[in-house]
Amino acid sequence: MIMAQHYESAITQFIKAYKTSHPDTEKRQLEGRALLWDKQQDTEQLEQFKAARVPQKPYVYQTN
Repeated sequence: MIMAQHYESAITQFIKAYKTSHPDTEKRQLEGRALLWDKQQDTEQLEQFKAARVPQKPYVYQTN
């Protein structure tokens, strides 16, 4: 089944209308992403974490 090329779902229409009425949405999204995700990684610290890792036993719920 081929959809019409001009078809837009209700969700797409809602998002477009929301972004039109809230023009700062994308800027706020990028700012929010920067808070948690866009961080520089400390490679030395990552290597220390890997070196300090303790291997997990095959069955973690076994008591003896």
